[in-house]
Parts: sequence; structure tokens; C-alpha cells
Amino acid sequence: MSETAFVVSAVTILVAAFVQGSTGMGFALVAAPVIGLVEPRLIPVLLLVLMIPLNAYVAWREREHLDWHGVRWISAGRFAGTFAGLWILVVVTEHQLMLLIGWSTIIAAVVALLAPAFDPNRTGLVSVGLITGVTETSTGVGGPPLALAYQHKSGPTLRATVAVCFLVGEVISLVVLGIGGQIELGTLGMSAALVPFVGIGAFVSRWVHHRLDGKLLRMIVLVFAIVSGIVVLL
Repeated sequence: MSETAFVVSAVTILVAAFVQGSTGMGFALVAAPVIGLVEPRLIPVLLLVLMIPLNAYVAWREREHLDWHGVRWISAGRFAGTFAGLWILVVVTEHQLMLLIGWSTIIAAVVALLAPAFDPNRTGLVSVGLITGVTETSTGVGGPPLALAYQHKSGPTLRATVAVCFLVGEVISLVVLGIGGQIELGTLGMSAALVPFVGIGAFVSRWVHHRLDGKLLRMIVLVFAIVSGIVVLL
């Protein structure tokens, strides 16, 4: 990766970590299209690795507001969806993966923008986990289905629950990707180099997360995701 590409990636990761630390979602929506343009071979492993410390921090920060019922059923669906995501990675070309990233980002963001309020039951939670497992394992983008399930809950409940669901799912995805031979040492090295920027973004978010209801930033993130997805497609 060139010096310019690294700077672009670092700034993107910092902003993405700040957005997710503040609103509970947005890391992959912000980062995946940009990283996909700069160095597509890093996706999805780099995003999955970087989100582990970020989501661990957010979950610990707002642990008192966790919805453990939702975490259990979403994680069950997430485990099943991981294997479908791995299959997609194995069978598609890099060009097809870029198309998948672009379309999945756009569709997920549009659905999150337009979906009406609802309170998912057990079946709905498992379905959300299944879809998240497929999309996050194959492209690194898994937030919108989780945001849909919790977008009308309180900010702390959304941030804490989504963070734990992400954390469990990311570990599952990385284990499955590792067994499937999809993790390269170079990608892990680049992930390690970008971890400090995750830390900075998450640290800064601690001063604003409790002041935000997430609605404005959520809208900005989703609009940005749509535009970025279109750019990736083009």
C-alpha cells in the first residue's frame, strides 16, 4: 500500500470509528467502500479485525443497557449466515466482490432509511443475525440489519447491543475465514498498523455519544453509504 493510500485509509478508519462509537453503527458503511477502492484484497478481514477492539470498548462503556435476549437470538442466526458468507468469498472474483460491496452497501442503507418502526420477535432477530452473517463475512458490511432491529430503541441500548452482536459475529467470521484460508499475514499487519486510528476515533466519541440521539448522524452515515456504494459500482 502506498503512503497516500495508507493516509486515506487511516483517516477513513478514524472517522468510521468515531461514527460507530457515537451512534452505534456506521463503521463498515463508511470504511468498506473506501478501503474497497484503495485495496480491495483487505476486505473483509481488515474490517472484521479492526471492529473487534472498537465494539469491545463500546459494549463495555454502555454494558448496563445490553439486551441479552436479542444478543442470543441474533448470534444464533449470525453463526449460520457466516458459512454462506464464506462460500460467497470463495466463488466470486475480485470484480464481483466489488459489485457485491457496492450493491449490498446501497441496498442495506436504503432499507435502513425506509423501514418503518417495528419490534422484532425471536424469528425476526434470528433473521437479522442470518443476513448479518452473510453480508459481514463476505463484504465486512453488517450493521444496517442490526440497526433496523434496534433503530427505535434508546441510544445506549442500540449501541451496547449492536456492539456485542458485532463482537460475537466478528470472532465467528474470522475463525471461519481462517479455517477457509482467507486470512493473509499482510492483511493482519495492515490491520495492526490501523488499530491506533480506531482507538483515536473511539476515544473522541466518548465526549459526544451521550449528547446524541443518533438520528442526524445515522442519516448522514446512511446517505454517505449510498453515495459511496454508487462510487464503488462506477
